[in-house]
Amino acid sequence: MIEVNLTTFEREVIEASRQVPVLVDFWAPWCGPCRALGPVLERLEGAYAGRFKLVKVNSDENPELSQQFMVRSIPYVLAFADGNPVDGFVGALPESQVREFLDRLLPGSSEAERRRAHKLIGQGEFTGAIAALLSAIGADAENDEAKLDLADVVLNRLPGTPDAQQLEQADRALAALGPRGQADARSAALKLRLASLRDAAALPDLATLRAQVAANGNDLAARSALAQRYIAGGELDKALDELLEVIKRNRQYNNGAARQTFLSVLELAADRPAMVSDYRRRLSMVLN
Repeated sequence: MIEVNLTTFEREVIEASRQVPVLVDFWAPWCGPCRALGPVLERLEGAYAGRFKLVKVNSDENPELSQQFMVRSIPYVLAFADGNPVDGFVGALPESQVREFLDRLLPGSSEAERRRAHKLIGQGEFTGAIAALLSAIGADAENDEAKLDLADVVLNRLPGTPDAQQLEQADRALAALGPRGQADARSAALKLRLASLRDAAALPDLATLRAQVAANGNDLAARSALAQRYIAGGELDKALDELLEVIKRNRQYNNGAARQTFLSVLELAADRPAMVSDYRRRLSMVLN
């Protein structure tokens, strides 16, 4: 437990809550219920062993913070996660009710492992992220978000081209998705990436496909194959260019598969929002 003020609030609460949920206890020395609740919160901070961070704000000494968060009565406990207030309660609740509040707020072990994996991904530690995601799935076999994250790391984040063992790992993760995960747009995108990587070995090489397209721009089979090659190689903008040409020339080709593939590639490129926006605009112009 630490005391924070207007100067330290951003660092100790907003930024810290991006790593672990933060409970802010607005209190005052004259407040009897505050003195009753304080020890309960401190005891639970120890019992939960780092799963949340507790800070205290003296509302008398920090009227700006009290006003900002519309504190009308104390004790007032406000929970922050990912930089934002997400829940709270007023009054000196008994320990059992505070535990219920915390259990609703805090992620379970599976989700905690998934969040740890995201931090590792941000640090470029992909092997550790894979281990954390496997742990998340082991703790909750229905955690479809962790399965999608695992397939994404294996197919899109690791350096080099995924080998057969890694492709199999991604395939297992995607095959294990429940109905909600199957309906997620990421699922279609990752399955496209997986299929492109597996099919690349059976396709002509890039030089051959480019030559075929240059010789006959209406060879839509060659353009589609070239797009698959580009997807497998991670050259998503080039894949989108080829798919857009297929749609321009014959939007019904292969039962309209080019458009669906185009949308899945946009999902694969979700971390490049400017590019996604540009190609969505281009697709709209072609279709309209």
